[in-house]
Amino acid sequence: MVLPAKSENVAVIRHALAGLAEEIGMDEPGLADLKTVVTEACMNVVVHAYQGESGPLNVEAQADSDGLTVIVRDEGTGIKPQAEDGRDSLRLGLSLIAALSSSFSISGGLNRGTEVSMRVPLQGGGADGSDDKAEMRPAATDRTEVVIDRSELLAPVLSRVVGALAARRKLSVDRVSDAVLVTDAIAAAAPTQFSDGRVRLGLQEGPKGIDLRLGPMEEGAAKQIREQLEVPDVGGSLETLADELTVEESTDGEYLVIRFAAAP
Repeated sequence: MVLPAKSENVAVIRHALAGLAEEIGMDEPGLADLKTVVTEACMNVVVHAYQGESGPLNVEAQADSDGLTVIVRDEGTGIKPQAEDGRDSLRLGLSLIAALSSSFSISGGLNRGTEVSMRVPLQGGGADGSDDKAEMRPAATDRTEVVIDRSELLAPVLSRVVGALAARRKLSVDRVSDAVLVTDAIAAAAPTQFSDGRVRLGLQEGPKGIDLRLGPMEEGAAKQIREQLEVPDVGGSLETLADELTVEESTDGEYLVIRFAAAP
């Protein structure tokens, strides 16, 4: 995930990773540990990395049979190990991350950004001895994007992210429910439609609501997804729950664009 380093985006990251962790079987103590360490690492970037300027918050998660490795990376001046008063975290900083992670590392340097790697086992409260490291890639500064390497994981991540964003844009409860219902249906129809198995989800927020851009897909795939949104026994389509649903052509494939408008 690549998002602007703003405090309101930390909740979006936390929701997305919780959905992923639940899907791979992480228990409740593990989920609690995961949410805590992710919040602390991300808030350190928000508070310290860019000294009031804009910049990217890059989060990568790699799941395996034993747990989840999460890497939080910035491209700023570096983060400090001390927590500061008045910020949106538990104020325990990197020492708490180290205590709750089965393995933990931090790297970087002056004006070279910082990378925090954390591993949380499926069963919380114990170390699993793994030292897996994920490879990070350069990030842009002003976009929000989620890339999922396994399309079958789209549903648990997408529903959490959309729910968090929809609520933040002050959509009504009914519209939040509509957004989650539509994206759940799209996620169920989409996994076989991505040519390389990777899903790229672009997120655009504005005063008028949120836009989701899902792809790239093979030619004709977006049309097939729209057809699967039809409700034959009732009539009509779940597509009508979105304010706009269109298909964009790009050099790398088709993209499905879904818009949910904020309340007037």
